[in-house]
Amino acid sequence: MNRAPANRTLTLSDEDLARYKATLAKLNSASAVDDLRDKLICQDVFTALPNMADQCVDLMFADPPYNLNKSFNDRKFRKTSIDEYAEWLDSWLAQTVRVLKPTASIYICGDWRCSAAIHRVGEKYFIPQNRITWEREKGRGAKSNWKNCSEDIWFFTVSEDYYFNVEAVMLKRQVIAPYTDPNGAPKDWTENENGRFRLTHPSNLWTDLTVPYWSMPENTDHPTQKPEKLLAKVILASSQEADLVFDPFNGSGTTTVVAKKLGRHYLGVEIDETYCCLAAKRLELASINRSIQGYADGMFWERNTKSLPRKDAKTQS
Repeated sequence: MNRAPANRTLTLSDEDLARYKATLAKLNSASAVDDLRDKLICQDVFTALPNMADQCVDLMFADPPYNLNKSFNDRKFRKTSIDEYAEWLDSWLAQTVRVLKPTASIYICGDWRCSAAIHRVGEKYFIPQNRITWEREKGRGAKSNWKNCSEDIWFFTVSEDYYFNVEAVMLKRQVIAPYTDPNGAPKDWTENENGRFRLTHPSNLWTDLTVPYWSMPENTDHPTQKPEKLLAKVILASSQEADLVFDPFNGSGTTTVVAKKLGRHYLGVEIDETYCCLAAKRLELASINRSIQGYADGMFWERNTKSLPRKDAKTQS
């Protein structure tokens, strides 16, 4: 495929494929916790899960195929009824209960077609805590319907004893109405050479994300890749350093890459060998560059706001 010179999409050469294939693992027998940390497993999730250690996972982020017609390289998924999709969700989600710690958190992605099924199946095993809706600004317009530009992420926990660090996911917003106190001092905002900003607590409506595209170095050819910034929010809020973050549908590796960048252990399971190799390459690059677009100085910046002086522009949103 010929790409424009400015296209920064990460690709694999034949040499890359051969080299990264050798780094991939399989879980063919019962594995201790130490054998699961910082591994990419190229395997079907249904054969990998039975060989994972009990109560080893602190945070699970799952981005399974949605209930629609979609192709992932040679694998095709077809839209089914909501009941059939719920049955498929249950077939793998039930197996994750054993590997999650009592204090673990679970995030499961879906669109409007499958969100109800995720809630229905998830609450069989876990405690629903919230539903996050994030703006997916890419997508075609619609003439006979509303344009579909949002997706859901259901947030569950195993118990009511779970970790959540709201201070780690504060959002830095541009101030439109700069209120002052009676003495003229800024009220809950600060000003610098880039403008006026205030820190706000995050809500369950995320509008500050950019879906990876051709000029972003995190971009790959995976058709449903999630932004690194999205995973950073989840991982910082719901895990601590050295925790194990597990993704049973790892795709091109965003969960594992961000976990590594943020000092967590990771375990990614993905059936597609090419996507596993992409993840391996991204993990190697993460050893060199740990920056996450849109996250800097311990906070998240609104999309399209000027955040830092030019020398740090690589971390802008």
